[in-house]
Amino acid sequence: MSRLPPFFSLMFSVSRRVMWRGSPGISPLLRPHPPVLTCVVAAGKKDLKGLPVLNEDELEEQFVRGSGPGGQATNKTSNCVVLKHIPSGTVVKCHQTRSVDINRKRARDIMRQKLDVVNKGELSEIIVKQKESELRKQEKRRKANENLEKKRLFKETMAADSKPGNDAV
Repeated sequence: MSRLPPFFSLMFSVSRRVMWRGSPGISPLLRPHPPVLTCVVAAGKKDLKGLPVLNEDELEEQFVRGSGPGGQATNKTSNCVVLKHIPSGTVVKCHQTRSVDINRKRARDIMRQKLDVVNKGELSEIIVKQKESELRKQEKRRKANENLEKKRLFKETMAADSKPGNDAV
């Protein structure tokens, strides 16, 4: 058997995928796993541990041209990721950055969140956190309005005390 060039010795085939070993440019989360481990590892969302695990065999991924601002960078590159979860029919489209790798990771995060909402409904961690955030905002707004009302009353009181003819000394 002939010796392969160094470039080809860095890669090997796993089932129908190609995995790059030692390549610093590819995130370990996006590298295909051996057939036994065909799921995406959750990263970054430490507080959202109950999200479902994605099985790569159930996902259909496409790369399409994005839309929106960006001009030639958007119109000539296919870095928008369209991810479809086949069993549920849920589709996610991610074009947040110009990097395909980052868009792939973010699309999977969004898919996990959507599947959690579909499966758990109102008990989903995502919806619970959104409701908590909304309640905090409402409470903050209520306190701000109370403070504004107190300031208005204080100014009215000071203005009434400073009028001539109100000398009660």
